Amino acid sequence: MSPQPLEKPAQQWPSPWPYDFPVAGKAVTSADKVARLSGREEGPVLTVTRRGLFLSAIAGWGAFIGAAHIGLLGTVRFLFPNVSFEPAQIFRTKAKAEFGENQVDETWKESNQVWMVNAGGKLIAISTVCTHLGCTPNWQAGENKFKCPCHGSGYYMNGVNFEGPTPRPLERFRLYVDPVDGKVVVDKTVKCQVELGTCEGDQFSLLA
Repeated sequence: MSPQPLEKPAQQWPSPWPYDFPVAGKAVTSADKVARLSGREEGPVLTVTRRGLFLSAIAGWGAFIGAAHIGLLGTVRFLFPNVSFEPAQIFRTKAKAEFGENQVDETWKESNQVWMVNAGGKLIAISTVCTHLGCTPNWQAGENKFKCPCHGSGYYMNGVNFEGPTPRPLERFRLYVDPVDGKVVVDKTVKCQVELGTCEGDQFSLLA
């Protein structure tokens, strides 16, 4: 009797080694198993050129410089916070005697939105804001009136309306004389409305 060929032992599957799959025509060695487990299987060779390296360096420096500029701008913005440069609500003008009789002084029209008016022997501080839609009227000395260029509202020298669509007189502000130097001080934080009868007090007019 001829000896029977030894049977090949059955391969255990799944293998105790993770990712150990049989490959046809290739014996799986211990080195292959270690390579699969470690992720060091052979792949395409990484090629680095001088040009690619140079471009990568430029991109990196560009990103760094951009980030630095953004940080610098943020720092400068922090050093200069939002500031509202509004006109002073309380400001000094000049002595009462320097305001001519029946005259409109436009010195503070642009800077503080106030006309200083000596009307009928009384000095008053009148707002330059039209009570219709907020435009700025112009003083027309030849016609002795304030005239709004937007919609034609008209006011007498004392600020009382008499023509156009404006619904009420111009507002007035509190004023007083500084006892130290005799200058007239205008306080825009306190105002009155002629039509409501709140401008009768001494704080809204001075005898010129």
